[in-house]
Amino acid sequence: MSATFERKINYYETDRMGVVHHSNYIRYLEEARCSWLESLEMPFSKFEENGITIPVLGVNLSYKYHVTFNDIIQIKVFIKEYSGVRMTVGYDVTDKKTGKTVLTGETKHCFTDRNLRPINLKKCAPEFSKKFESIVEK
Repeated sequence: MSATFERKINYYETDRMGVVHHSNYIRYLEEARCSWLESLEMPFSKFEENGITIPVLGVNLSYKYHVTFNDIIQIKVFIKEYSGVRMTVGYDVTDKKTGKTVLTGETKHCFTDRNLRPINLKKCAPEFSKKFESIVEK
């Protein structure tokens, strides 16, 4: 199950050319990912209450088009891969007004305990695992 998150671009997020600086997109994707997990009734706080963290292992982005101050972007968030130990989250970012693709990308994550040791959600938190398994996009 994917979700779409909307965000208005702030002036301070633009560079000298008037476009969003590329580094800001990583923040936008995290905002969208957090909102998406909340919509699934699995906010980060629930993972943390259960001693689980979800660190980012890697980010792969492809910039397609620029947006500027006051534009609104829509970020589609979805699971591309899930194994119980690792997860790849996909993103499609579009300009709400024009419909143009701004960015496509993914973030790779693993699940760990509080000591940052890898864990398998299938064993440690089956209720979370089942939800992730049910929404992987084929």
